[in-house]
Amino acid sequence: METTVKTIKVGLENVHSEHCALIVDNAIDKLEGVVGHQVELNNSLAKIELDESKFKYAVLVSTIKDLGYQVTTLKKNYPITGMTCASCAVSVESILSFEPGVIKAEVNYANSTASIEFLPGVAKPENFKKAIQSIGYDILIDKNLDTQQEVENQKNNHYQKLRKRTWGATLFTLPVFIIGMFFMDMPYANEIMWAFSTPVLLFYGRSFFINAWKQTKHKTANMDTLVALSTGIAYVFSVFNTLLPEFWHNRGLHAHVYFEAAAVVITFILLGKLLEEKAKGNTATALKKLIGLQPKTVTKINADKSQSEVAIDTIITGDLLLAKPGEKIAVDGKVIAGNSYVDESMISGEPVPVLKSEGEMVYAGTINQKGSLHYTAVKIGSDTLLAQIINMVQNAQGSKAPVQKLVDKVAGFFVPVVIGFALLTFLAWIVLGGENGITQGLLAMVTVLVIACPCALGLATPTAIMVGVGKAAENGILIKDAESLELAKKIDLVILDKTGTITEGKPSLVNQYWEQETPILKDILFSIESHSQHPLANAIVKGFSQGKMQVVSDFHEITGLGVKAVVNEHTYFIGNKKLMRMNSLDFSEAIEKFTAQEETKSHTIIYFANENQVIAALAVADKIKASSVEAIAQLQAMGIETIMLTGDHENTAVTVAKAVGIKHFLSGVMPEEKLNVVKAWQEKGKIVAMVGDGINDSAALAQANVSIAMGKGSDIAMDVAHMTIINSDLTKVSQAIMVSKQTVKTIHQNLFWAFIYNIIGIPIAAGILYPINGFLLNPMIAGAAMALSSVSVVANSLWLKLKK
Repeated sequence: METTVKTIKVGLENVHSEHCALIVDNAIDKLEGVVGHQVELNNSLAKIELDESKFKYAVLVSTIKDLGYQVTTLKKNYPITGMTCASCAVSVESILSFEPGVIKAEVNYANSTASIEFLPGVAKPENFKKAIQSIGYDILIDKNLDTQQEVENQKNNHYQKLRKRTWGATLFTLPVFIIGMFFMDMPYANEIMWAFSTPVLLFYGRSFFINAWKQTKHKTANMDTLVALSTGIAYVFSVFNTLLPEFWHNRGLHAHVYFEAAAVVITFILLGKLLEEKAKGNTATALKKLIGLQPKTVTKINADKSQSEVAIDTIITGDLLLAKPGEKIAVDGKVIAGNSYVDESMISGEPVPVLKSEGEMVYAGTINQKGSLHYTAVKIGSDTLLAQIINMVQNAQGSKAPVQKLVDKVAGFFVPVVIGFALLTFLAWIVLGGENGITQGLLAMVTVLVIACPCALGLATPTAIMVGVGKAAENGILIKDAESLELAKKIDLVILDKTGTITEGKPSLVNQYWEQETPILKDILFSIESHSQHPLANAIVKGFSQGKMQVVSDFHEITGLGVKAVVNEHTYFIGNKKLMRMNSLDFSEAIEKFTAQEETKSHTIIYFANENQVIAALAVADKIKASSVEAIAQLQAMGIETIMLTGDHENTAVTVAKAVGIKHFLSGVMPEEKLNVVKAWQEKGKIVAMVGDGINDSAALAQANVSIAMGKGSDIAMDVAHMTIINSDLTKVSQAIMVSKQTVKTIHQNLFWAFIYNIIGIPIAAGILYPINGFLLNPMIAGAAMALSSVSVVANSLWLKLKK
């Protein structure tokens, strides 16, 4: 057999030296299927000649990652159409996994989405389409924020077609059911039922047979296979008995027909699918709401000051835009003129509108209220906060919880096992069923095929995950993946960073004392501090924001001490006690008393002095968030231990810990020490959640079992974290844990009922009760039960939305 050699280029990351390149090169050399290779350090890529029949792309990626380097991959979500059950998802996932360049493929049946990680330039989305179409499904490869409406339209069209098919099948099935149940002895009963049931199977239910055939060609099977086999056998058997009843009469048997069973089963399953599609659509309401927030057009202010309404995708960074009263903010931007309250509840979950004025950030999808705002575009398209939220929610809803991996394995062999069990049932009836063994065996086999439901199993986990992630998003909690959602319920220790997590993270002026309080002195203080970039100076500037700017000269910043400047030919000092002492400036008894009082609260004191004496003392503090006390009390009420970490000195740590009710804390902690604290508790067997907001928290966040970032913190912290609290409200941490508990409980309920349904239903369908009480399950009842099992699982997941 001739070997086909293919050359690929793989992007490399963190390969910074020839030594690194050599390590990667040697590792690639050992991989099976590699014919030739070269690592290009300057271009950060590996050029590999390979025999595709032996080479495994996933092994390449894992090998390089194991060495401590990274491979450039893309991860995208694509809508899949045409799937009818969980086994379909397994088939699509399997064929995608074998596509060249695909590292990992996960298909979520509940939201009809494939999440594919692949090597750019090696794997091509158009090839995904060809592969998936070959097994009877399709993929929309142009999915992005702009084509979301097209996706929704396609889903709606599919639903409307299914609705028409269901109603059509129902109309044709009714006469068959009535005759089969009550008028079997009327003339030409069999022929009339044959005539009415034929369109039900071959027209309204044709998709089951078409899809079953496609599955068979690829040596796979799914729920369509079960439906096609059961109804097809019942239909063919009934046609045979209608045309050749003498075959059975000559053997002393009655020629039974089961046209009504075949038609009713198809109709019930179509009805079940219709209800399931409706319910599945409801599980994605949170995502639809988020996507619906994106405006399609925006008012742009042109260079000549004229206004024009333009499409959102034409906006570039730096464009000047206008938000009129009642309009949605189009992109993330910075206000340059105007004042208005903006409703940010759809993003932050907070109902109170936020005042926006010059210099403030506004975010896409939020609603401007009464005033007009002029703002410049800072982040556009997929870079906006809303787009990132949508992407994170989509990824999380499409990801699989660990328990789902077991369910996928079960779904993979479920259908072949059921077919085998159905054949055994038929044989058992032939051997043990007496003179009616063949017909009753055929009926039992059909019933087994009908009642088995892989869909209930396949929907149990993803529908609950979709609702749980959506519910969290509506409450301002972004969850990155299903695994962290499942794990959060086990958290028994929450480690909290102080600054920006328990406290606001922004120093502010909390108290002041003046020897002689005059407007001009306040203006001088405001003017001098306006020249400083120090955070404490910013706190004072905000505290005196109504001050009038004075002319400042000879401004000097004295590192670690404060500032010195001249205003109106007088010298002023602003800084700590050391700066005052260095310049022999006296403190009055009143200022000493004020200082002692404020220091007991761990406030930082800044002194303001002229050439002769200290004239004011200002207390600056990082305020504790209003929600922190309640949040920590909620966690402790749930039996979760809380620990505070801070780089501040012990006095501040004691004050904050006491104020919020935390018993255990560590002060003077460096960033690398935060990581070690997390590790130490994990080694003691704790499931640790780390909550932080800064770059200095990122290592500890990465180490924690579940990491939670405050949304108003650094981008690095949010990138590392498993969850993000958009509005930085600490009470959302206990909410996230509660959503996790509710979601996992719902998953377990769904799986329990799905397994129990099949474990009990299949043996009853086979006739296990017949020797005991003569009970045989009617295929029509089995069809209804099968349809209801899937609907009940989705309905139970939707119930999660109503829980508090």
